[in-house]
Amino acid sequence: MSERMSTPRSRARAADSVVLDDDATLHAMGYPRKLTRRFQAFDNFAISFTIINILSGIFSSFGFGMNAGGPRVLVFGWIGVSLMVLLIGAAMAEVASAYPTSGALYFSAGKLAKRHKGAWSWFTGWLNFVGQIGGTAATGYAAATFIQVFVQLQWPSYRPTAHQTVLITALVIVLQGLANTYTVQLVALLNRISVWWLLIGLVVIVGALVVMPDHHRSASFVTHFENGTGFTSGLYGGMLGLLVTSWTFTGFDGSFHMSEETVHATVSAPKGITRAIGCSAVTGLALMLALVYSIGDYAGVAGAPAPPVRILIDGLGLRTAKVMLLIVIGAMLFCGLANLTSNTRQIFAFSRDGAMPGSRWWHSVSLRTRTPVKAVWLAVACSLALVVPGWWSHTAFTAIVSVNVVGLFLAYAVPIFLRLRLGDAFQPGPWHLGRWGRPIGWLAVVWILLSSVLFMLPQASPITVDSFNYAPIALAVVLLVATVWWFATARRRFQGPVSYGRPDEVAAMDLV
Repeated sequence: MSERMSTPRSRARAADSVVLDDDATLHAMGYPRKLTRRFQAFDNFAISFTIINILSGIFSSFGFGMNAGGPRVLVFGWIGVSLMVLLIGAAMAEVASAYPTSGALYFSAGKLAKRHKGAWSWFTGWLNFVGQIGGTAATGYAAATFIQVFVQLQWPSYRPTAHQTVLITALVIVLQGLANTYTVQLVALLNRISVWWLLIGLVVIVGALVVMPDHHRSASFVTHFENGTGFTSGLYGGMLGLLVTSWTFTGFDGSFHMSEETVHATVSAPKGITRAIGCSAVTGLALMLALVYSIGDYAGVAGAPAPPVRILIDGLGLRTAKVMLLIVIGAMLFCGLANLTSNTRQIFAFSRDGAMPGSRWWHSVSLRTRTPVKAVWLAVACSLALVVPGWWSHTAFTAIVSVNVVGLFLAYAVPIFLRLRLGDAFQPGPWHLGRWGRPIGWLAVVWILLSSVLFMLPQASPITVDSFNYAPIALAVVLLVATVWWFATARRRFQGPVSYGRPDEVAAMDLV
């Protein structure tokens, strides 16, 4: 075929016609098969849908949104940001189809970079790692917080403390580690259950909020604007409210990280990413509307320790509210489990390429369970380390886990940007965006940069030691450590994703 005839469109059509054999695809990228392919397309979708977890995300951040824009931003911000996140997911999915590996973001960054492949891969990998560790810690902490809210509703004399929250968080993360230690089939089963838990739980909660309250707000209440951030600029306060949706829509790279355990990964993984975002957007909007229209005393709800719980109690009564809260806590526990699974696979792949201290330990796979057990417990230990500062200061804990969202989204941006910079030289997989790839990719990168700036701006006034947004400091520390480490030693030993040999050579290394 001549150079003129070999156009991006013709290459896309060629990619459409063939769904490569999973192991052959992995061997072509230089890796032997070590993990068991037990994830079907639904399982792959389930892990990202569970990590996004609209019940966990909305219930954790709804109160912030009530003070940062109110119903107008909560509802219309959800719609707008969901569409932008769907663009990010679509751009990521195109890359996932081309490079379906556990390494996901850092692997594809190393392959797509024209120069300095090792550096692009290194920084992407560490942003992804820190973001996922922060996500596991933050989700566990949220679950511990809501568990204590439930206990306090059940036994009013109970008084939560920071020490109790940290201990419960640690117990939750350890139990999730135990679940991930066993077979892939168990993780897949739990993720299937989590999808139905979320969907049925959503129907139950939304249905109860529609039917049971004696009073609902009028239709026009959705346009109500509230600025309780302390800043005089309503525009600024409303922009901060967009973070509610951005905070919820994290972790959909989980489908990408599970590629080496997914059947027909070149198609199933990208579909898992986009379907998880799309389903979360629609179901999340239903939940958001149900909560907004069920708000009674606005000031009372906004000032409550857990505003969504106050809405449930006011509208449904204490007994029913406690049942709904158990559904939310279950969703948070499933979310943390899936997040830890994704985190573990990123550690496994990053170590396989020698990018972590003690790499030979962390990429080993248990012959009995066919799971990277040591990587599981490294992820657990790192998450627990992030939780420890919460023993003394909630502000310190918040500063550490605040890099969760920023770190993840910046890691999402890098391979998308490199794919755009590569231009027509990019070789798409069977799932691709065709001629829409470039405009969607640029919109995704621009939104990631804008939303990342929002996450690092002050979020409350007056600015004090407790209200200060420590996200930029935490991110700067992460980047500083990664940069010093890179120039000190890593650049001499890490050149990006490695190849274990020719396809026929790595095929002989497969675990049977």
